[in-house]
Amino acid sequence: MNGTSLKQVPARMAEWALPYWTRGEAGRQTPEDLFRVLYLGWLAAFGLKVLGSSWDVSWHFKWLRDDLAPPHLLNTAGTVIAVALTIVHWYTGYGVDRTASRLIVWGTGVFLIAIPLDLINHRVNGIDITAWSPSHALLYIGTALMLAGVIRGWYLGSGLHAGISGRQRTLVLGGLIAFFLENAHFPELQQEYGVLELASWDRGQPYAEPTLLNFAADQMGQAVDRAMVLQFSLPVPDIVYAVYASVVGVGILVFARVMVGRRLTATTVAGAYVAYRCVIWPLLVGGGFPPSTIPFFFLLAGLAVDLAFLIPVRLLRPLAGAALATAGVYGGLLAQDRVLEAPPFAPEAWPVALVAMAVVWFAVEWFAGRYGLTAAAAAERHAGEGPAGGGQIASEPGAPLDAVSGAVPEARA
Repeated sequence: MNGTSLKQVPARMAEWALPYWTRGEAGRQTPEDLFRVLYLGWLAAFGLKVLGSSWDVSWHFKWLRDDLAPPHLLNTAGTVIAVALTIVHWYTGYGVDRTASRLIVWGTGVFLIAIPLDLINHRVNGIDITAWSPSHALLYIGTALMLAGVIRGWYLGSGLHAGISGRQRTLVLGGLIAFFLENAHFPELQQEYGVLELASWDRGQPYAEPTLLNFAADQMGQAVDRAMVLQFSLPVPDIVYAVYASVVGVGILVFARVMVGRRLTATTVAGAYVAYRCVIWPLLVGGGFPPSTIPFFFLLAGLAVDLAFLIPVRLLRPLAGAALATAGVYGGLLAQDRVLEAPPFAPEAWPVALVAMAVVWFAVEWFAGRYGLTAAAAAERHAGEGPAGGGQIASEPGAPLDAVSGAVPEARA
């Protein structure tokens, strides 16, 4: 838009976009410039949602809930962009295959249904600060379905455009999976903030404002004392934190490693999430909001996943990987608890996490190989189709591939 004044930008954008606004089936040929704009829009939408949700959980550990609080408005801006992009994909068929389109549409629908349900829940039940409530779970599930569709759309479509390099494909795919990890781990911020909230009460300097503590106490029918603050801050069993992180978080890192295919994929995705938490922490605390613990153990878990993929035997990898990752999660939490602070995590539950993680690891590798969602499948498919500067996204990734036997081949940039 060189030579275009700021006032002319909306008109120029409409002039560019309107020719694409035609009804079409999912999987239609997508011009490269449109493909880039669509997925840049998704990155912006999820970026705003992550910033808003990070601020929101810290906000709710200090003040009473407010529908029009700034974090909610920031999150809403991301939601508006996501809804607009969903409509574009659904109506025009650009940038997605049928499966990706359905995932995005269903995810957006679940998320939008969850919003009024959450508002009703708060009206009926009060603050409901726990991140593990059913209405909150619908928000995470809807976002997860959206992200799954967007990840699939980028994975299938980005290799069809000559102007999108292998490095760009890998960076965006890794970034989208990092967003997926953040969304999946979000409920555990309840414990990560709650443990420090309780500690602040024990010091006699609670982070929560008196109005919030009094409201929570009235709602529970209790006095404002340590028992009430404990229930307010840490309402879920101790076993949940590490087992959930081991099974769900590590499962996502395994899928990242299989799908992207590079040697340090899991470590990089985990590191990106931890780095984001380290950056947002001083910004929130500097703004007067309560602090949280940071899940540094994810770095060890990601490294464990990458090390496990050096094992060429398919059936041994989930077992050895689960053992390494369990040691990383529980060992990292034990070390963090001694050096810094960690949420309650029930160390004796590690065998449960180990067995569950091995099962999930095997299932992830089987699923990705069965449905052609691996780096090897992508390389084979793109080599056969070739980037054409605007290709058609196949309705299915191709015939099922047993790409999980042996080490996953490295994707080339």
